Amino acid sequence: MGQLKKWRRDLHQIPELGMKEYQTAAYIRNELGKMGYQYENVVETGTIVFIDYGKVNTIAFRSDIDALPIEEMNNVDYKSKHEGCMHACGHDGHMSAMLGFAKHLKEHDYDFNHNILLIFQPAEETIAAARFIVSSGVFEKYNVKAVFGMHLMPDIDEGIIACKDGALMALCGDVNVTIVGQDAHAGFSHQGIDSIAIACDLLQQYQNMVARRVSRFSPVLLNIGKIEGGTSGNCVASTTKIEGTLRCFDEALYEKIVDYILDIHHGLEKTYSCQILWSPPPVNPPVINDHDLYQQFINIVDDHYLELTDPLMTSEDFSYYQKAIPGLFFFLGTKCKEYHSGLHTNTFNFHEEVLEKAIDMYLSIAQNINV
Repeated sequence: MGQLKKWRRDLHQIPELGMKEYQTAAYIRNELGKMGYQYENVVETGTIVFIDYGKVNTIAFRSDIDALPIEEMNNVDYKSKHEGCMHACGHDGHMSAMLGFAKHLKEHDYDFNHNILLIFQPAEETIAAARFIVSSGVFEKYNVKAVFGMHLMPDIDEGIIACKDGALMALCGDVNVTIVGQDAHAGFSHQGIDSIAIACDLLQQYQNMVARRVSRFSPVLLNIGKIEGGTSGNCVASTTKIEGTLRCFDEALYEKIVDYILDIHHGLEKTYSCQILWSPPPVNPPVINDHDLYQQFINIVDDHYLELTDPLMTSEDFSYYQKAIPGLFFFLGTKCKEYHSGLHTNTFNFHEEVLEKAIDMYLSIAQNINV
C-alpha cells in the first residue's frame, strides 16, 4: 500500500494538461523501467507496455494521464505544485492503479489465456486522444480483442464497483455559437441588429426543439452554460457568443438534432438579417459496454457491486476504443464521510486504499475474461 500511495501523491503534485504531460510521462516510464518493463512511447506523451504470455490474443487496460485547468483548494501536503492545474478527475489514481497492476504482474507468475497491453493515454479531457491511440495501430500490432477501463466516481460509495450493460455514458458535442448582428446606439436601435435579442430567441427555439422534435423516450441534454455579448448598456450588441453542450446516446439522433439546430439558425438568419456561425465539431461517441464482456464481468465482481439502472450524461473518450474493438468501462466509488466533492471540483480527493480494489478488478478480469 505504501508504494501505491507514493505513486498517487507524487503524480498528484505534477498535474499537466493534455499533450503536455511530459513530467507525468517521464515519471510513469521511469517507474515501469524500474520494474523491468520495456515500454513504448505512443501519441507523444502516451506510454504502452506489452506483456507477452505467449498467447494469440491480447486484452488491454487503459488509464488516462492528463489533468484539468483547476486551481487546487485541498489543504494537503501533496497538493498540486503546478499553479492552475489539478488532478481533479482522479487520473492520478487511475495511473497509480495501473502501475500497481503492472508491478503485481511482474512479481507473480501467471499463465493467462491472453497477453496484456497496458495503455497510459494522454489528453482524455481535451482532444480525446483515445482516437489517436486507435489510429496508431497498436490494437492490430498486438492483436487486441478487448479493452477495459476504470474511473473513480465520488457519487458512488467507497469501494463499490458500478457498471451497466450497453449505454453507460453519453455522446458529447459542443454547441459554441456566434451571433453576428449590427451595432448601433440604443437611441437608434432600429439601425442595429440586436444579437442579444436573437440569442434569447435562439435559446427558446433550442428548448422547444428538444421538447417537441425529440421523442420523450430518447434522452437528450442541450445545455447552454455561457452567454457573452455586447460592449455597453447604451449600445445594441453586435456580437453575442453562446457556449453549450449537446449530449445523447444515439449517434443517428445526434445527427438529426444537428440538422434541427442548423434549421433554427437558418430561420433566424432570415428573420433578423443576421449571421449565426456554428460548425458542428467532432464528438466523443457514447460509451457502449459490450454485452458479452458485461455478462462475464458481472460473474467476477464481488458483493460490493452496484448495477446502474440509468446511463450518465457525462462523456468519455474511451468510447473510441469501443468503436474499434469490444470494450467495457466501469466505475469505482470513492464517496465517504471525508471525501465527497464531485469530479472536476477544486476539492476532489479520495483515499488511496480504494485503488487496491481497482488492482484486484484488473487481476480478476485478466484471470477470468475470455476473448
